[in-house]
Amino acid sequence: MSSPLETIHLPHLPSSLEVHAALYKDVQNAPYLRQQLLAGNADFEYALIDASMVLSRSHALSAVFRAVNDYLNVRLKSRNIHSEIVFSFSSTNNIADSFRKFGISDATTSLLVIKVSVTPEITHDTVAAHLAQNIEGTPVSFDDEKLSGISDVAKIKKAYKLGALPSTPAGQANGTVDKAKRRLEISVLGAIALRGAT
Repeated sequence: MSSPLETIHLPHLPSSLEVHAALYKDVQNAPYLRQQLLAGNADFEYALIDASMVLSRSHALSAVFRAVNDYLNVRLKSRNIHSEIVFSFSSTNNIADSFRKFGISDATTSLLVIKVSVTPEITHDTVAAHLAQNIEGTPVSFDDEKLSGISDVAKIKKAYKLGALPSTPAGQANGTVDKAKRRLEISVLGAIALRGAT
């Protein structure tokens, strides 16, 4: 089977800072992975995000862009670029709350894993090999279609305090569903962009 890991080059950022991302369903070892993070195990320096809190690929990459940009401008508010990615999902400046809402928990079953090549030894191959050895889950493609089947829209709306946005009732035309999702995505991206602006 080919590697589930995708390497992404974000526009407006140095090409050397590659972003490696992999999405997993049916994850069996979330408590172990979380424990490695809590123990500060450098081999597990990843952004481990509960994928049920990710609305779309753009949502995830917006948080990554913000964290990498803060890293490049020496403005990190957390321990490293990977914890900053989890923090960057939040619309508030509360780091602990960001990890509770968006980071891996013992109950996580769908996981988005992100690693940024901040040193030359972090390559697509090294990250893919490490994930293959340590993630017990089913890899799926990191795209909007797969995320739409994983995202918990109600939890996402609550996390971003967007409960006033209308939910799309079941049975609506597909165009209506797409418009409602796009409106929610724009609101979420705005919340990420504006964090700390007030």
